[in-house]
Amino acid sequence: MSTDTVPRTTVFEPDWAGRTAIIIEPSGDSITFGELEARSNRAAQFFRSAGLATGRTVAIAMENRIDLLVLAFGAQRAGLYYVVVNTHLTPAEAGYIIADSGAALVVSSAQCRSAVGEPAVPAYSVDPIDDPLWRALDLADYPAEPIADQAEGDFLLYSSGTTGRPKGIERALGGGAFGTYPDIPGKWLAGLLGFGVGDVYLCPAPLYHAAPLGWSMGALRHGGTVVVMEHFDAAAALELIERHRVTHSQWVPTMFVRMLKLDAAVRDRHDLRSHRVAVHAAAPCPVAVKHAMIDWWGPILFEFYSATEGVGATSIFSADWLTKPGSVGKPIMGTPHILDDDHQPLGPGEVGTVWFSGGSPFTYHGNPEKTAQAYDDAGRSTVGDMGWLDEDGYLFLADRRTNLIISGGVNIYPREIEDALILHPDVDDVAVVGAPDEEMGQRVVAHVAPRPGASPSAESLTEFARKTLAGFKIPRDYRFVDTLPRTPTGKLRKHLLV
Repeated sequence: MSTDTVPRTTVFEPDWAGRTAIIIEPSGDSITFGELEARSNRAAQFFRSAGLATGRTVAIAMENRIDLLVLAFGAQRAGLYYVVVNTHLTPAEAGYIIADSGAALVVSSAQCRSAVGEPAVPAYSVDPIDDPLWRALDLADYPAEPIADQAEGDFLLYSSGTTGRPKGIERALGGGAFGTYPDIPGKWLAGLLGFGVGDVYLCPAPLYHAAPLGWSMGALRHGGTVVVMEHFDAAAALELIERHRVTHSQWVPTMFVRMLKLDAAVRDRHDLRSHRVAVHAAAPCPVAVKHAMIDWWGPILFEFYSATEGVGATSIFSADWLTKPGSVGKPIMGTPHILDDDHQPLGPGEVGTVWFSGGSPFTYHGNPEKTAQAYDDAGRSTVGDMGWLDEDGYLFLADRRTNLIISGGVNIYPREIEDALILHPDVDDVAVVGAPDEEMGQRVVAHVAPRPGASPSAESLTEFARKTLAGFKIPRDYRFVDTLPRTPTGKLRKHLLV
């Protein structure tokens, strides 16, 4: 499909109709482009029949399955905002998002209805239902022709809630005719990464997050098959690359760590030669982990740094990264600026808050005060990350400002400590936070999830950390836990750690 702004009535080219569009693994459920076109038309017809005019909002709460993408494309072509709700939330948390977004109705599945609880808006189930609070939805009851007033919608995504309650991130609808959606992930896939008709994109992450949803929809708009994993499994992901001849994929660093810690026999048994590009984002990748992935898969890694807010974006290919290890690259959307606490520009190598000019405008839904805090008088915006630019204009990230530990007046960035400790052979996961300290203000505390069957000691971890970290960065306390509170895309919910 063309990425220009010529209006059209179909999402997908007619000559793609018989080709496979989506495969869900491990269930094996699949759908052709022709079926996806027809079913998304039926979804748009359903939304109109339910009274949702252009600009209204619908909530979708379901596991990774074909229906989710059908409904998303239906909402997209009906000019709606669509909120894809995190299915790991409690009913109270999900209810907050549905209410806060102003959703006029919610569509869910048998597996995820319990996460929604008792919705306060009309609720529909794509699976058989015997519950007076829910109505059965069979899209076959609706016409397969496009609605008369097609217009481009957009997703209304909520932040991961890593620092508190999730925030709705809203972009103004362009008001353009159908076929005018900017589709930035699709343009990056096609323009930067050579993705086209017949290529295969692997999505191993939940579709309720921005990148998995946006990039999967972008891949479909460009005629590629999308293979969606119901749940991430390191060994299964490698098997799927081989079986489906995956050409492009997208990951988060915790997935790399899981795959690297598989037995060598498992890692080496699969033919990965079809794999041309491995995209990664969502969280900083430890330098040693990325080196190991490039050694294993070759220089096919493509990293981008952005945020759901779309304030700006940078990217970097493996060849450049090997000369600038740790960098998240140069801008591909907007221009980055490093500013100090007085909003003055900082020089190369100086750490400050990362701001962007020229990015996509956004608002925090229903929260003008929070929106105002994200912008400055010059129109630049930020999500609160800290970092620096080097003398060549490459961006490096330090950490989130909210994660910063100040001990004895010295700034300590937890990410650096986490990157060191995750390489310990007995560590499966780690999170570093600051705890109150009467003498130093804060002290460094490491929450460690050992690998199954391993029992690392505080002494062994300290000895390991001293190989790469200065003494003041060494954790003073270690707290051993079974698991850490991460989102499925790998982001740590540090506000839950005490």
